[in-house]
Amino acid sequence: MRPFGPAAPGSRRPRLRRFRARMSLRNRLVLSHVMVLLVAWGSMSATKELINGPGHRRVDPDVIGFWIGAAAAVLAAVALSRFLLRPLDTVRTATHRLAEGRYDDVLDLPSEPGLAALVEDVNTLAAALADTERRRARLVSEIAHEMKTPITILRGQIEGMADGIFTPDDAMFASLADDLDRLRRLAADLSSLSRIEEGAFALHRKPADIAELARATAERLRPQYDDLRVALTIAADTPIITFCDPDRVTQVLVNLLGNALIACDQDGHVTISVHSEPEPSPRIIVRVTDDGVGLADNDLNRIFSRFERLEHPGRPAPAGGSGIGLTIARGIARAHGGDVTASSPGPGKGATFTLWIPMASS
Repeated sequence: MRPFGPAAPGSRRPRLRRFRARMSLRNRLVLSHVMVLLVAWGSMSATKELINGPGHRRVDPDVIGFWIGAAAAVLAAVALSRFLLRPLDTVRTATHRLAEGRYDDVLDLPSEPGLAALVEDVNTLAAALADTERRRARLVSEIAHEMKTPITILRGQIEGMADGIFTPDDAMFASLADDLDRLRRLAADLSSLSRIEEGAFALHRKPADIAELARATAERLRPQYDDLRVALTIAADTPIITFCDPDRVTQVLVNLLGNALIACDQDGHVTISVHSEPEPSPRIIVRVTDDGVGLADNDLNRIFSRFERLEHPGRPAPAGGSGIGLTIARGIARAHGGDVTASSPGPGKGATFTLWIPMASS
């Protein structure tokens, strides 16, 4: 922990700290102005008495008193400014260290409540930047790993065919296509994430039936559910038309249904439902509910962070995931004026992901 402000020796330090603790920054500013006025008035009064006392030649006391009072006021203002600005200088130094990429220094909270709130915000910012930097470093490592594996396989297969080790048949070309698709999906996810964060995410809106999109997406993924023996229920019978980008909405649905499948064990169950709500404004609600591993309260928002992949005890992390699918899904929903949220009764009790978008005709 970095101490808040330099420590000065002496027995008067504890009393000074108690005095500062009782004063807010606003009171300090008021006190400084009052003290400057008192010093100036006292200096002018003392000067008037000195120059008009017995044995002194009478001169204009206002002129001399003014200049002496002004000089005393300047000196008092300089002295008091140190008392006022020392904590702020410490915060400013901390922000300079943050700008230099040094996120590990933590300031002790001062006793003054207003400054303590400011210092706490600086510490929170430093922690957030440090976490972002750690995830950025992990991103580079994970992307390198994600790209290295299919590239290595592709190179081995191509060299094997060139050397006559592998036969260039349909099975070999299908394997090559799978690895190329994996690289393409990773590149597409990174491109989408970049556009979302830069605010350059374009939507191609047109009238679409969200219920039909949900049914089509679920049926497209049903073979994967059947392979893992996870039941999939669709509750989207009523057509609900809105003005949206159907391809992007489908991308969100694929992500939510894919995550729900990964979260379930064999003989698990996933339900996707679509309905409309008139309040607080007309909107469409799509819920994907599973009975899988569930989420802790502190993970409900963290899972939407970039490159965040949750690990559950005794359960391997999903292979091939980039950790940005939910980030992209939320970005697509927010580009439509909606959002994606998560809720869960707790670990081991399943989770519900909710997509909502405004019901718009144009």
